[in-house]
Amino acid sequence: MSDKYNWQQTLDNAYDRFPVAKRRPVIGITANYAEGEERLSRFYYKSVEKAGGVPLVIPPSADTDTIINTLDHIDGLLLSGGADFNPLYCGEQPSPRLHSINSERDLPELLITRLAYNRQMPILGICRGIQTLAMALGGRVEQDITTREGIVKHSQDADRSEATHSVDIVPESVLHGVFGSNVLYVNSFHHQAVAEPGKRFHVTARSADGIVEAMESSEYKPIVGVQWHPECMEEGEPLFRWLVGQASLYDDTRRLHHRILTLDTHCDTPMLFPQGIRFDRRDKTALVDLHKMTEGRLDATIMVAYLPQPKDGETFQSIVRKSYPSATDLKEATPKGYADMIFDRIEAIVEANRNYLSIARSPEELYVNKHEGRKSIMLGIENGLALEGDIANVEYFARRGIVYITLCHNGDNDVCDSAKGCHTHNGVSPFGEKVIAEMNRLGIMVDMSHAGEKSFYDALAISSKPIVCSHSSARSLCDHPRNLTDDQMRQLALKGGVAQITLYPGFLRKEGEATIMDAIQHLDHAISIMGIEHVGLGTDFDGDGGVPGIADASEIMNFTRTLLSRRFSADDIQRIMGGNFLRVMREIMEIRNEKI
Repeated sequence: MSDKYNWQQTLDNAYDRFPVAKRRPVIGITANYAEGEERLSRFYYKSVEKAGGVPLVIPPSADTDTIINTLDHIDGLLLSGGADFNPLYCGEQPSPRLHSINSERDLPELLITRLAYNRQMPILGICRGIQTLAMALGGRVEQDITTREGIVKHSQDADRSEATHSVDIVPESVLHGVFGSNVLYVNSFHHQAVAEPGKRFHVTARSADGIVEAMESSEYKPIVGVQWHPECMEEGEPLFRWLVGQASLYDDTRRLHHRILTLDTHCDTPMLFPQGIRFDRRDKTALVDLHKMTEGRLDATIMVAYLPQPKDGETFQSIVRKSYPSATDLKEATPKGYADMIFDRIEAIVEANRNYLSIARSPEELYVNKHEGRKSIMLGIENGLALEGDIANVEYFARRGIVYITLCHNGDNDVCDSAKGCHTHNGVSPFGEKVIAEMNRLGIMVDMSHAGEKSFYDALAISSKPIVCSHSSARSLCDHPRNLTDDQMRQLALKGGVAQITLYPGFLRKEGEATIMDAIQHLDHAISIMGIEHVGLGTDFDGDGGVPGIADASEIMNFTRTLLSRRFSADDIQRIMGGNFLRVMREIMEIRNEKI
């Protein structure tokens, strides 16, 4: 029998390879649709296979359950070329020059693109695919570019493998890194194009007549769109290798999140609860909700009852009334009563979503919840004002299950001086000394984020247990009094404590837009001073924390992906993503069950 038809030999070879075959990332490819059939050019799946991926053809189905389940089984998304988009999807009337549209594809591809984006999945858009990215993620498509008087013909007569015009590539772009060139010669089969990329993308290549030929993520995500058809050209192979490589990293990140427990040590989302946000929906107002935690594979977050510090001439009630004018039940709230109200609302949200969400009061409960498929919320207090000057309230809140108290906020209180205060006590007050001792006795973590330097060093000396800074960055990189000096970091580490890098833009850099790379730089600096055993992440989401690349809870996975790409080990990433903080929590809580 001819080797060509010896399928049994092919099967035997597959069995020979199976025990040692390396897992290859799965690339979902959106299919075209015509004459009642799902269709796909062989060049797409052949290019994916050649790059080391496994192609999986995705039918043009708008069923959201189908899309979500598909995304759960792929590691990267390839948006293929094809017919024009119906301009009604972006609120425009059709141009007389609009070519044929494909009603079967538009809605499915807009949906899958947005859902893949929310999951931090690598995406490559080709021809129509770059337009899909723009349509789905805030950009705008030009319906017909043939009306322009230009010098480039954008619909060639030559074979698809033939390059017919050049594009200029932006230096230091992903595309430049992929091809290693400022100029690329490409083919051209289109007459729609991206008019505006939107804020989530920036243009990385143009043709001589100014048409957008490529764009990529402005948010440090592995998303690239190109206007030409690289699958038809040998020169396009590096782009598919990029996609498969990013999909492999995505798969590694997803598997790591399955193995480790991830904890964000500070978020202010409860501030929004009096406004009636829905935690069980993907709420546009909140940076943390159940859907975003799921998309970002964030297992747990510490939600704080934040209490603003009254200034001279203000009362706590006046601040609350100003912040929540429509919340009649808060008008006369005392600091302790306000904290209780926040915790009551968290407990009500958890009860309403008890199949998916639980309150955890210890590290052990976090792991139980993860094993049982639930997200966890831990409780904290931001500002010792909630104690109302009564030491008995430390035990009261311990019984409510809080894990830490941030001793002050922006302004001195009766516990200690703030980093933005007036040196009222020259550090920790006599009452504050009692508070710290009582927190030690009851197994509550002492959090010195927001504290002045003298308060910080006082707390180190007073506390018999390690202290923490739940959301603070490095002052040597961004000179702000809320950030920690190198000496503070050293002393904190010597005492066994941890510093959690925060994402408040003004604490990451003084000028320009802060990004995820600034957060990584602060993390690297903290590690160089303190060691990997004393650092972590406290985002301050919904307290004005969040930067491009890690802008909300759905992008926690993007932070992990960045750490993996920088060769952090799985063990070190577990330390950073909550392990160090939980080590301190265990040490401090070991006495709790005996006391309350």
